Amino acid sequence: MKSLALIVLAAGASFVVGGCATPGYTPLERNQLIARNWDYEIKQSTDDFDALLLLRPASRLTIWNVK
Repeated sequence: MKSLALIVLAAGASFVVGGCATPGYTPLERNQLIARNWDYEIKQSTDDFDALLLLRPASRLTIWNVK
């Protein structure tokens, strides 16, 4: 039980102190990529909701541009 608590504590400390870095990206770059993806997904879900309520003309394309 003590070892499990120690592992959980060490894992939590690693996320708080340094974040979860990958070899290809720094934690800041990874967080920016995740935020960009979330933003795009939210915009697409807004498009889906508007299409469901027939608020926009029929189209298979999103109005949001991926950069």
